[in-house]
Amino acid sequence: MKTLAIAATFAVASLLAMPAADARTKLTGEQQLSKMLEGREAGKPVSCIPTSMTQNSTVIDKTAIVYKVGSTLYVNRPINADRLDDDDLMVTRLYSSQLCRLDTVQLHDRYGSYMWNGFVGLRDFVPYKKVKTVASAN
Repeated sequence: MKTLAIAATFAVASLLAMPAADARTKLTGEQQLSKMLEGREAGKPVSCIPTSMTQNSTVIDKTAIVYKVGSTLYVNRPINADRLDDDDLMVTRLYSSQLCRLDTVQLHDRYGSYMWNGFVGLRDFVPYKKVKTVASAN
């Protein structure tokens, strides 16, 4: 019994001492965006998207902002994209019922002080829709 307890203690200690085997390396912004857009096809860029139909937005660090409208993902690669951080809050002042190119998005620290961290200027929105798969007839 004593041997079993020593073996169990050794096993636990060795597990704690080794680095996590399944620890994943952090994906780059381009890799994250590519993964998000898998199975989708780019459409013709548009200047504006309706804010009333926008379900959510996702910030891809130093790369893009992705807006979901229905089943379509609109990717915006703004000016100053290197300022984008998914830990920041985005504050957008709207002048119409649409979010358009040339609108600016202020970035604020999410934790504590909510200090201003800069801004990004929106460009055209590229729609990505799911690719329709054709079932093969056997």
